[in-house]
Amino acid sequence: MKTNPLKQLATLGQSIWLDYIRRDLIVSGGLRRLIEEDGLRGMTSNPAIFEKALADSREYDADIRAMALKGKGAEAIYEIISQRDVQSAADEFRPLYDRIDGRDGYVSLEVNPHLAHDTNGTIEEARRLWGALDRPNVFIKVPATVEGLPAIKQLTSEGINVNITLLFGLPRYRLVADAYIDGIEARLAREEDVSHVASVASFFVSRMDMLVDPLLEKLMVHGGKDADLAKKAHGQTAIASAKMAYQIYKEIFGSDLFGKLAAQGARVQRVLWASTGTKNPDYSDVKYIEALIGPDTVNTIPVETLNAFRDHGVPQARLEHDVGKAFGILERLTELGINIGAITQQLEDEGVEKFNKPFDKLLETLTQRSRLHLTKKQ
Repeated sequence: MKTNPLKQLATLGQSIWLDYIRRDLIVSGGLRRLIEEDGLRGMTSNPAIFEKALADSREYDADIRAMALKGKGAEAIYEIISQRDVQSAADEFRPLYDRIDGRDGYVSLEVNPHLAHDTNGTIEEARRLWGALDRPNVFIKVPATVEGLPAIKQLTSEGINVNITLLFGLPRYRLVADAYIDGIEARLAREEDVSHVASVASFFVSRMDMLVDPLLEKLMVHGGKDADLAKKAHGQTAIASAKMAYQIYKEIFGSDLFGKLAAQGARVQRVLWASTGTKNPDYSDVKYIEALIGPDTVNTIPVETLNAFRDHGVPQARLEHDVGKAFGILERLTELGINIGAITQQLEDEGVEKFNKPFDKLLETLTQRSRLHLTKKQ
């Protein structure tokens, strides 16, 4: 019998999480089968995922009706539904979490995306969600915006697990890692335990190629030296950036400074590859899985990509292959006049909006369904 490629990833040091949550997956036993048969080690959610779950499933109708009849508004209904799903999923992962001492087995819930540029609002909501979920194996997702950085430090210092989301640029990653370490140091300064505090830094991968590739394609059309350089960089920017991020991770968390924190119980903040479903049909459907396999990493993938890798993925540790080439690709972009800093800022701005829109649409859907139930009652 063929060995499941997904399960082989664990032997290479990588954890696979599912970028999807829906109640019927949990209650049907489907999530438990993924944990047992595919070695699934975690799950992430975001407003877009919940919007799709609520739009496509009637599983939530009874809850919506009951809460609408009690006079709850759309936002309150969403919070209760999302928290119940995250708690149920976390309970499914809890045996794994306990067995491996909190190394994996987490489920993530995001703060209101409209708070992306509101430090205090993010801190307050993250605290509230953490308390409401009341599970040790959950993450609160906080965006890697400038305003999110102080929130990461503060929440970490309070012992709240943080999944830093919407991360694109390498300079910003250094600040994210510093914020986590500062939070750990603040906690240790108060002589509080840090051994249970976990964090991941989530790089959004495929979106970078979707933005950079069209710029490279324009240069490829004109021919000449720039066209040759552009051709070599085409489809490689996201993976090159991720490979350099991993080198930064090793530098920071392999340092003597962090070694002293680790000796006091601190955990490393693992890098997590997000947005790893292939968006360009010309690329392999497992492109952003196979290229980014390496120790102490997480890859959170959509259902379609999970199925594709199970079917024909080739698990090999490639994350540290051709690191010099990856560095060269990023240097080449500068030569071609492509400002990677501007690209990553654009991706961050667009990413915030891509979460705001489905969040607002989700609330609109809940409002409409609530009205329908109230109308039926009358």
